[in-house]
Amino acid sequence: MVLKANASTGGSDLLAVIIKKFKPYFHTGKLIMIIDSIIVILNVITFKQLEIALYSGISIYIMGKVMDIFLEGIHFAKIIYIISDKNEDISNKINKDIGRGTTLLYGRGMYKGENRNILLCVASRNEIGQITQIIKKIDKHAFTIISNAREVFGKGFKQN
Repeated sequence: MVLKANASTGGSDLLAVIIKKFKPYFHTGKLIMIIDSIIVILNVITFKQLEIALYSGISIYIMGKVMDIFLEGIHFAKIIYIISDKNEDISNKINKDIGRGTTLLYGRGMYKGENRNILLCVASRNEIGQITQIIKKIDKHAFTIISNAREVFGKGFKQN
């Protein structure tokens, strides 16, 4: 609950919160699992107590999974809106590398009064990092919005 409020207890979750600021597509639960696992491995190397490490590993894994479910829900996807002059290249690369389709929406930027194309892509949480890397590689000036989609039905997602 502390992490859901964007706070920290000062333990290994503090380091996870800091890393997540720079790499927002990482899952908090997985980051804490990695940090805690490193601590346990260092403990095994130092004190040579393998049994404690095995129990700790099981506990860390369960805690990380429960934390991800609590923080991010169990069944949801991400919606990515991409505003770029290179939408066709980005769309083709996402389709080719990840197998996700995209939809082109027509919009009007009210700041400059220009008509703009907006690329819409719905993807799983695990694919977000790859997609953002594709976007950055093709157009580092692209404007990207990532939001949660609580329920997605259709090909590649839950079926009705």
